[in-house]
Amino acid sequence: MAVIEYLFGAVRDGVHKVSIVWDSLHAGSISFPDKMPSSISSLRSFTKLVLGSAQVALLSTSNGVLGGVPASCPNPQLSCSSTTPVSNTCCYNSPGGLILQTQFWDTKPATGPVDHWTVHGLWYVPRTLEIGIRLNRIRPDNCDGTYEQYCDVNREYTNITAILSSYGASNLLSYMGTYWKDYQGNDESFWEHEWNKHGTCISTLETKCYTGYTPQEEVLDYFNTTVNLFKTLDSYSFLAAAGILPSTTQTYTAAQIQAALTRPRGHSAIIQCNNGELDEIWYFYNLAGSVQTGQFVATDPVGTSSDCPATGIKYLPKVPSTGPTPTTTLRTSAAPSPTASGAPFSGKGYLMVETGGKQTGCIISGGTWYTTGTCATFTAAPSGTGITLTSSKGKCAVVSAVLTCATTVSTAGIFTNVGGKLASSGSTAFYAKGVAAGSTQQTVYTTQQATGLTISWKAV
Repeated sequence: MAVIEYLFGAVRDGVHKVSIVWDSLHAGSISFPDKMPSSISSLRSFTKLVLGSAQVALLSTSNGVLGGVPASCPNPQLSCSSTTPVSNTCCYNSPGGLILQTQFWDTKPATGPVDHWTVHGLWYVPRTLEIGIRLNRIRPDNCDGTYEQYCDVNREYTNITAILSSYGASNLLSYMGTYWKDYQGNDESFWEHEWNKHGTCISTLETKCYTGYTPQEEVLDYFNTTVNLFKTLDSYSFLAAAGILPSTTQTYTAAQIQAALTRPRGHSAIIQCNNGELDEIWYFYNLAGSVQTGQFVATDPVGTSSDCPATGIKYLPKVPSTGPTPTTTLRTSAAPSPTASGAPFSGKGYLMVETGGKQTGCIISGGTWYTTGTCATFTAAPSGTGITLTSSKGKCAVVSAVLTCATTVSTAGIFTNVGGKLASSGSTAFYAKGVAAGSTQQTVYTTQQATGLTISWKAV
């Protein structure tokens, strides 16, 4: 009866830990009598009997150390479904509730296996989302907040590998070392960034949501969940099944790619391109319950679906580097890093705003100042003695004293780098009529207004 007592104890402690029991049994680290009760045909069927109808989603089998127990969430609501505020944010992701599992296809330099996409992250987003441009489709529920990031400075960590190792998650780390890669070769820094920016904003991972909480166990749950969800989304196979394979000569249409990604899930995804080359996929989910133990329910993207061209999309093969990493390799939407290298205003980056002596938000794709949304990715290119800037909206220029990025800008303006600050006509002074806050954006001027600001570059 030892196995019965062991499994029932695990269920009492939280069904999300049962996988660890199974892993231990499978590995032979727990021994029991050879004969089971005659009414139980196998350990697997007995486990199912113990669990009953409980849905155990996205469980890890790589953890050697048990932590606390996440909140119990019987009959959980699906995120983005409530029309009134929900008080139990340990079982209902709020505010917002959309979860994105994002993937990269890196070719220059290549990262990960040549026949597999790699993990970008697991993002918590509200129903309103900034993807280079502002999307304005908002559901009639509480999922209409602005994009949150870096939500808990006290839980921003710089030792993800050590944290996961402390929980015995060697298998998880090994998998991440293959499939969760930084294109600049600094995996640890990339993992830290994804947790600090996105993980700390998932309400169900807050420390109050655990009984018997042990330090940083929510970090383990975040990376476990991300990896296990990623394992269900084999983008390479999805595309290959439709005859879409990496090629240096073949091109594809956005409709072909979307159809291939929609077929296995019943819902489309966002595809991202860099210079017409497919390099990122975003899968959207609502969540019933918590990230730790809940069910991820596929849903369609919000608003505009992609930034790739309709036709002529390249899906290039990964070519392992045989020499130094090319210095011109760029990432379309990689997360910003405080230690990002590279010359200021070169390649891909974010335009960060500083006012009153502190960094306050960034410039989004139309050229406006925003404090709580996702920073848009800009491309800086040399032009004579200066630089030009473009975003997903189009070329950037100062038009009638207003910083503007749009398809209507026929000729890109020439900016310069003065002491690490963006300058227009030699001046680093930009202005706004007020301080951007919440969902309020501010137009950026080159003529004097109430609020002064400067703009710096953060490479990605």
